[in-house]
Amino acid sequence: MSTSFSTLPLAARFLSNLNNLGYHAMTPVQAASLPHALAGRDLIVQAHTGSGKTASFGIGMLHRLNPALFSVQGLVLCPTRELADQVAGELRRLARGVGNVKILTLTGGVAFRPQVASLEHGAHIVVGTPGRIRDHLGKRTLDLKRVNTLVLDEADRMTDMGFYEDIAAIAGDCPAWRQTLLYSATYPDDIRAATAALLRDPLEVAVEGGQQAARIEQRFYEVDVDARDAAVATLLASLRPTSAIVFCNTKAHCEELAAALRAQGFSARALFGELEQRERDETLLLFAHRSCQVLVATDVAARGLDIADLDLVINAGMPKDAEVYVHRVGRTGRAGSEGLAVSVCTPGDKKWVARVEELQGSPAQWHPLPSPPDAAPPGPAPMVTLCIAGGKKDKLRPADLLGALTGEAGLTREQVGKIDITQFASYVALARPAAAHAFERLAAGSPLGPEYGAFKGRYFRMRFIEA
Repeated sequence: MSTSFSTLPLAARFLSNLNNLGYHAMTPVQAASLPHALAGRDLIVQAHTGSGKTASFGIGMLHRLNPALFSVQGLVLCPTRELADQVAGELRRLARGVGNVKILTLTGGVAFRPQVASLEHGAHIVVGTPGRIRDHLGKRTLDLKRVNTLVLDEADRMTDMGFYEDIAAIAGDCPAWRQTLLYSATYPDDIRAATAALLRDPLEVAVEGGQQAARIEQRFYEVDVDARDAAVATLLASLRPTSAIVFCNTKAHCEELAAALRAQGFSARALFGELEQRERDETLLLFAHRSCQVLVATDVAARGLDIADLDLVINAGMPKDAEVYVHRVGRTGRAGSEGLAVSVCTPGDKKWVARVEELQGSPAQWHPLPSPPDAAPPGPAPMVTLCIAGGKKDKLRPADLLGALTGEAGLTREQVGKIDITQFASYVALARPAAAHAFERLAAGSPLGPEYGAFKGRYFRMRFIEA
């Protein structure tokens, strides 16, 4: 199959510009998606930065664009200002093959009025962050009624940052007949369910980035039953994962092992079916925020979870069903990254390992258990979760929290992690070393006391949630 751009139904001038820019052969993601994008199909594309994804949606968007129509015809939503600037720059390079195309960047962190002035002069393509785009729509300074291509870039990150409601509202302001292209490094079940209403019969494309490309190293260790939990602690201390799920076969083992790991200094929480909903939600939130590094779970409790960038899976005992084992270890190594799954087996588990060998068609790789490291356990998780007693009912949005944290609190964008906003509360993951100082700066000058911080011109009670 040819990967030359000349095989695509593009104008000679466009192809000439691509050649001048060094676009000689399509990358795998471009070859798999561009013909369908040019045909007008809605797409779900699993792709990472560096895979050529900007050209894969930019070429299709520019191909459909009418330069003579001075209205917004293309809209790209990005999670951060930095990515929006990068995407806009690449689109401007690609647009040289089309004509006089005006591309405007609308993001937070910069003055609003100059953006309004630029919009008044018209634009063909807008690249922006969901919060700022929503602001412009609310003030009627942006009209999306002629958008024929909507791109959701890094949809997983935007969802993690709490922008889904903004995205849905923005999509609702675009014509129903538009083409929608969704790009995401991962495409877990929660994002799949949330975005289903935004796409029409989408084609899914996963090239060198889907779960089928996962590279998972599987190691097996044999220990006596009474040494199993100590072996799990040794492996966690030796491998030092950023995040790990430890699977147990019973609720009782879950609770015992989580308690034992916490006693040894690990940031660990148990997850099992009988937990109250509030505690379950908080546990999952802390783990997703990287404010808890080790989730000790039963299969029932972990059903439906899809955690991106999971470093390690540990089986603290083998499941009797080989398919369950495959499902467990498949939670690491997602999006083409390398994964590691280790199983701590008792002599009685070997019959279950044999079933896995038969299913996978390869022998289990047995290893000697490493010696317990001399160094102390990893200690606290890298992030800490800030809980703010204000949510959707108070009209708080991710952009409001992000603005306060990167403004008054003095944090960089990299020090702010996942953002979740519920009806009555908001949760933000903050880099642990900077969290306490950020808390103090938010509360500085508060007339209500040192536990209140200012967001969107109002004061809300704040507290940290620890694993």
